[in-house]
Order: sequence, then C-alpha cells, then structure tokens
Amino acid sequence: MTFCLGINVEQGLVGIADTRVLTGNECLMARKTASYQGPGFAFFVMNSGLRSLRDKILLRFEEAFAKDSAGRDRLYKVVNLYSDQVRRVAEEDRAALERAELSFNSHALIGGQMAGDSTHRLFLVYPVGNWVEIGPDTPYQIIGASGFGKPILERSVTSADSMLYAFKVGLLAFDATRLCAADVGFPVDVLLYSRGSFELVEHRYNMDDLREISNWWQDRMRRSVQDLPSEWVEAAFSRLTGSSMAF
Repeated sequence: MTFCLGINVEQGLVGIADTRVLTGNECLMARKTASYQGPGFAFFVMNSGLRSLRDKILLRFEEAFAKDSAGRDRLYKVVNLYSDQVRRVAEEDRAALERAELSFNSHALIGGQMAGDSTHRLFLVYPVGNWVEIGPDTPYQIIGASGFGKPILERSVTSADSMLYAFKVGLLAFDATRLCAADVGFPVDVLLYSRGSFELVEHRYNMDDLREISNWWQDRMRRSVQDLPSEWVEAAFSRLTGSSMAF
C-alpha cells in the first residue's frame, strides 16, 4: 500500500508521500514522488499502485514530455500527456498482469503550475487514464491508504487555510496512517509549491524528525477526550452499580 496526499490551498500546494514498498516478503524503501521544473513551469507526480507500472509510465511520460514542447503551457495538457502513457502501458501490460492475477493498479496525483496557468492546480489520474481536478470544495486527495488520515483532513482543511496549516494537518494524516497501516512508513517525502513561484521545495523526514509532533498529538487527543462535554454519557454510567466510577 501507499500513502500519497496532495492538498490544494489558495497559497499553493502541499504533497506528502511515504516511501515504503512491499515486494513479496521484502520491505524496501523507494521514492514515490517525481518533480519537474524549469523556466515557466514546475510540477510533481506522486504514484500509488504497482511499482513496475509507476516506473514504466513515468519513463514513457518523461520521454513524451521532452519532445512535446508545445504542450507545456497548461498543466492539464501535461496531465493529458501523462494519461496517454497510462493508456499505452495498459494496452501493453494489462493482459499479462491479469494472467498473474494482478490488476492494472496505477493512480497518480499531479500538481503544479505552467506558464499559461493563472494559478496552481492539482489533478487525480485514475488507472484507466481519465482524470479529475481537485478543487476548493474538497481541497485534498489521498491515493493508496486513504481511510486512516481522511477524518483529520475532512474536519480540518479548507482551501482558505495557509500552506503551513495544510502542511501540519497533512503530517498528522500521515502519522495516523503509518500507525494503522503496516505497509506505510518512514521516511516521508514532502513537496511544497507556492503559487506563482515556479519552484518546488522538497524535504525528506525520518521518524526522529516527527517523533515530537506525533507524541504531542497523541497526548493532546487523550486529554481532549477527557475534556469532552459529556454530561449525558456520564449520566448513563451513573446507573451502573457502584456509581463512583471515575470518568
């Protein structure tokens, strides 16, 4: 499994991806992000699914992107170019995968800004090559292990929030996921893009880097449960024999 998260706020984009890869009985570490930037453009690609498909699709995409200088003015054209390679690899590999009882599983998040874009954008590409844009109503998307971190994001992130706030919430979503999913883990790669900058900032964090945040959040959650307004809950417990139970 994988955890790749993209958050799109008015200030810019936040991308967070784990690096744990499972191959048979082996647990390996590999980057799940790819970044591209130059004069007038900057974007990233994050992938979940079969590693072999990710590598082949990206290789084909990089070759096509190097040749297609006319399609670099808008990010959606870059996404279309990537989607073409998804379909191409699907035609080549789907039958062999199905014979091995594997599905063609390759999702991608593509975010950034091209010279012709009025602002930064974030797209989700599905395994069949179609895509959707991640907009202000739900300004985030997770591919891979999506269930564990989503409650934190759903309660906390809006498109009007700062990139710093989105980054903090994203780290908490990753922390919740790596605690619950054995196939998601450190190190974690982070990509930050500020609107109109045409420059990606990348960082890699290890467990020691985030240990203080993780411990602080766990302690704060436990204390918050104790402080919940819960008169009716306590009233239900008061009916138990020995109503002097501590709450």
